[in-house]
This record gives sequence, structure tokens and C-alpha cells, in this order.
Amino acid sequence: MAVIPKKVQSRFVAGIKKFQPILNAAKTKDINESDTVVIITDMLSELFGFDKYSEITSEYAIKKTFCDLAIKVDGKLRFLIEAKAIGLDLKDEYIKQAIDYGANSGIDWVILSNGCMWRVYKISFAKPIDKEMVYEIDFLKLNYKKQADLDMLYCISKEGLGKSILEEYHIQKQALSRFFIGQIILTDYVIDSIRKILKKVSPDVKVSNSEIKSVLLNEVLKREVLEGEKVEDAKKKINKLLKPTAKKPVSKPSDQ
Repeated sequence: MAVIPKKVQSRFVAGIKKFQPILNAAKTKDINESDTVVIITDMLSELFGFDKYSEITSEYAIKKTFCDLAIKVDGKLRFLIEAKAIGLDLKDEYIKQAIDYGANSGIDWVILSNGCMWRVYKISFAKPIDKEMVYEIDFLKLNYKKQADLDMLYCISKEGLGKSILEEYHIQKQALSRFFIGQIILTDYVIDSIRKILKKVSPDVKVSNSEIKSVLLNEVLKREVLEGEKVEDAKKKINKLLKPTAKKPVSKPSDQ
């Protein structure tokens, strides 16, 4: 994660201190959705750094419906925010609503929030449309002394968006996903290394790469990391990275 500028970090600390008691009081009163949107808008401005009048748009029109909030920076739509009343759990039906808004507007990033919980989703424009919850912030549990908590805020802040921190975080999370790691383990590079280590451990035992791969597939790795669309996507990326590049033929010097 990139280093957070001191000015931004100070803003996060002040924002956490200010909005945690506000959200606690609002939750106790069980305020409605409209009042929750007011708090979220203030958080977007005072904590995340977006200009309330030029970068935060309310009731953003998408076809024949409206999304609660949209963030535009330099005239470009960066992400949509679907808000719910602070007392409501963020159910699957609300998630679908938020994803539909993003898909219909061609936006990759969508946030679903009730003020306390902030769920950040990445939309995949495949067939059918898919989604991935990249991370979740429980604002009432944030600790301004923990760098990891501040990093989560930085990802969706104005400064973080300008440096593509959210995209970088997503790429890092994908690289460390069980699907990606599972496919890396099954590459010839890793299996060759396992075979060499086994040979050192038991010099007299002959083990083939296919036997090692069979054990990995059937006894070591779980089925969930071997099947599905995410597995295929990881496999394609790894195969592309490991694909040997064709060597250019070396031209012989012509006889003079």
C-alpha cells in the first residue's frame, strides 16, 4: 500500500473521531435513509476529501432510476454509492440493486453503505455480469492508530483514487487469492521444485511430475480452488505470464 500523505492521514484521524459518535447516535435513533445519506455525504466530503458541491452528486440518474450518490472527479464518474438507512442490514437484494446501477452506467466500482458499513464492490462486465466484494469497512470499529484501517479509507479517498490505489489493492488481493495461489502451485515450475526437494529427502525414490500433480489435485488442494470461473481466470493470467517468448533467430554475419 502506498504511503498516505500526512495531511490526508490527519484528516482521516479527525474524521474517525468526529463521525464515530455521530454514527453511534444516529444508529440509536434509527434515522431514516434520507438522514443517513446526509451523514454519508458529510463523510465523503470531510473525511474522504471530495468537494461537496462539484464532486458529490446526489440522485444520480441511471436510465429510468436514480442512485443515491455518485462521485465525479475532473468530470469523470469514478464510483456510485447506494445508501440504506443506518439501521438496515446490507442484504443481498440491496447488493444486487447497487451492482445493477453500476452495470447500467458502465462503472467498475460501486459502494453499498448504511453509514456504519461500507462495502466496496468491483464489477466484472462478463456474461453474466459478476461482482466481487473487494473489502468492507466497519466504520464504528475503525481504530485511527491502526495503519491498516487508515489504508482502507485511503483506497476510496480522493487522493487514493488519483493514484489508482483502489485498483492496486484489488490487483494485490487477486494475486494473493486462494485461486491464484492454487494455480501457481500447479505450474511446472513449482512441481519441478517439489520433485527436486523430494529427491533430496529420499534419493532412492523416483517420483514423476504427474504423480506430484495428482497428489496436489486429489489430496492437497480443495475443490473450491480448482473449479469455477475465478479459477479459469487465474489460470489464464498465469499461463499468459509464464508463456515462453519466442527467441529471435540470431543472424550470422555475412561473409565479406
